[in-house]
Amino acid sequence: MSDWILFASAMCMVAGIATASERQITFAPRNHMLDNNDNFSPNSRHLVYDTRETVGPGIDNCLSIESVEIATGVQTVIYEPEPVITGTQAAPGVGAVSHSPVQREAIFIHGPLVSEVPARGHYGKTNRRGALVPTDGSQRLSWLDYRDVATDRPTIPGAHRGGTHRHEYSQDGTRIGFTYDDHLLPQYGRTIGYMERRRDAPGDASHWFAVLVSVVPREDAQPGDIVMATGDSWVNAEGTMRAFIGTVMEEDGTFEESLFVVDVPKTVDITTAYAGDATTYPTPPEGVTVRRLTNEWAGGIVRGSPDGKHIAFYADYLDGSRQIYIIPSDGADDHRDPRKRPQLVSSFQAGAGPGMRWHPTGNSIACFSDNGLAVIITRPGHRFGETHWLIPRGGDAVRDQLVWSPGGRLLAYCKPVPYHDSEGNPLTTYDGSDFTQIFVVDFPDANNNGIID
Repeated sequence: MSDWILFASAMCMVAGIATASERQITFAPRNHMLDNNDNFSPNSRHLVYDTRETVGPGIDNCLSIESVEIATGVQTVIYEPEPVITGTQAAPGVGAVSHSPVQREAIFIHGPLVSEVPARGHYGKTNRRGALVPTDGSQRLSWLDYRDVATDRPTIPGAHRGGTHRHEYSQDGTRIGFTYDDHLLPQYGRTIGYMERRRDAPGDASHWFAVLVSVVPREDAQPGDIVMATGDSWVNAEGTMRAFIGTVMEEDGTFEESLFVVDVPKTVDITTAYAGDATTYPTPPEGVTVRRLTNEWAGGIVRGSPDGKHIAFYADYLDGSRQIYIIPSDGADDHRDPRKRPQLVSSFQAGAGPGMRWHPTGNSIACFSDNGLAVIITRPGHRFGETHWLIPRGGDAVRDQLVWSPGGRLLAYCKPVPYHDSEGNPLTTYDGSDFTQIFVVDFPDANNNGIID
């Protein structure tokens, strides 16, 4: 195990419980899925979500994108496709919604319209694109990206040949990041990309598409090649750094998942990306560079601190438990300066659960562990690593899909809740599961500095 893990382990401590009361804000007999995206509105008054897994499995069978006003519980359908096909072959399929940080609008996955199914086929990971709607309930749909799967010519510049997924705005709203699966060359693994709004975007799209990381098929990989890129998020507000987990071939021929950063300066011209053709995979724009930050296993959805100076990720501790680490965004685990190496943040006996999120100040990180909700101080100093439990660990309720509000006052997440009709009969999803509802917890920092006193 690396020296940096041993060095950092002494810095974690448990402070105790600062119990907060969770409040259920959705009650309708359908699922409400946050998907660990950026679901809060900029003023922290609303949350957007999808209703997947209500009538059938997956995003394939999701019937609506919705919004809830936190103070009143009023729910608004902001997009509901008509008509729909449900079942094992479904369309269109919508989900994984994120709210704009600067506008009253939301972006999400959209599969083929039912009218397009004869030509495009049903919903699939390589058969979807990004969509945008205002959050006022008007349902005025527009398309983010353009899909072009022709094989008798090069792919239209600015278009893609597959499916974009998990769309995420940069905090200044100028760029949209996503994961990507190619339809024409599916032997290539998932990778990541970004979009920028342009008047000359292809077709009916508002944004120009480009991949950010070149991947190669696993069977063709050479040492140093990345065969998969995923778990990505913007590191800074301007969208000039995107961190991700890359599966890379090592010198001995094995594959390792490691933390990487792709640098995308504002001066990059997205139109210099190559969209590909039937035998050539898309390539990034000129001026994009990739850096490797760790040489041992790293995983999860990585998260950049609000100031862009650190990246949080998951790695294995000495005892085999999965914990949260942070590393300077210009650092590396073999950096000659120890301050640029990873630091252990969490020390959970049951390990850190998925879906960690930063407080807007960057002074703490929230996550789940053993069904409890904890907040860990990350501000440098003697309290670094101090852990406070907002919801005690060890309960039976499974909470997930954590989101922290832009103002730092609220944490939101999902939890299944039993539901009964007026006669006391249980109502469930298509597979007999309890409906997932959204809950919020007030964050008890009196000074709004991300630290519990």
